[in-house]
Amino acid sequence: MWSYARPVPKPEVDPTASLELRVDRSSPVPLYFQLSQQLEAAIEHGALTPGSLLGNEIELAARLGLSRPTVRQAIQSLVEKGLLVRRRGVGTQVVHSQVKRPLELSSLYDDLEAAGQRPATKVLVNTVVPATAEVAASLNVAEDSDVHRVERLRLAHGEPMAYLCNFIPPGLLDLDTAQLEATGLYRMMRAAGITLHSARQTIGARGATAAEAERLAETEGAPLLTMQRVTFDDTGRAVEYGTHTYRPTRYSFEFQLLVRS
Repeated sequence: MWSYARPVPKPEVDPTASLELRVDRSSPVPLYFQLSQQLEAAIEHGALTPGSLLGNEIELAARLGLSRPTVRQAIQSLVEKGLLVRRRGVGTQVVHSQVKRPLELSSLYDDLEAAGQRPATKVLVNTVVPATAEVAASLNVAEDSDVHRVERLRLAHGEPMAYLCNFIPPGLLDLDTAQLEATGLYRMMRAAGITLHSARQTIGARGATAAEAERLAETEGAPLLTMQRVTFDDTGRAVEYGTHTYRPTRYSFEFQLLVRS
């Protein structure tokens, strides 16, 4: 009677082993922070891809000549940023890179694609409503006149990133729900011959309401980034007014500041 030995599964290779991780002990920057910054950069640049499992903390500590608490602190800081997650029975896993959005006239859909994410959209509302005073002033239309209201949930890697609520003047473009779920609003506007030129934007932060927390998989009262934007075409016409909320663990805005001479 023939018998066959079961193949021995190959141990998973620690993806951090191929990274050139170094710490400078003469630097005033804490060792854990040096390590966390290098791991974060590896996640952002795709060297550590979503789903990758980090190896044993003890082995990583030994490889870098660090204490285990130092390595644990570096990893925990990335867990708190939402870049890593600890799963019982699985280990420490890369979730995603944070989307860093430059302050320019771009859409979240385009920013997600540029960051190597897999954007998806769920349209929650696509209807015509009377313009409130705020919406009317933003779009330069009469109060109570008809405007399109579109509410969408933007996801990346299957996780909610942002809740987007947009108001668009009537007759501007065909707001087909299937198209809104397949691509970005700005792409649809450009395809309709609208030339986007500039925007007026306000960024803030506040605690999540119960409804927002449920939509974005956060806890009630959790901090959210907020953005209000009025977008204009090349004729100066307001073509969109948006009020958006973002998960700060998944999203941030980048500013470039210049010294005024």
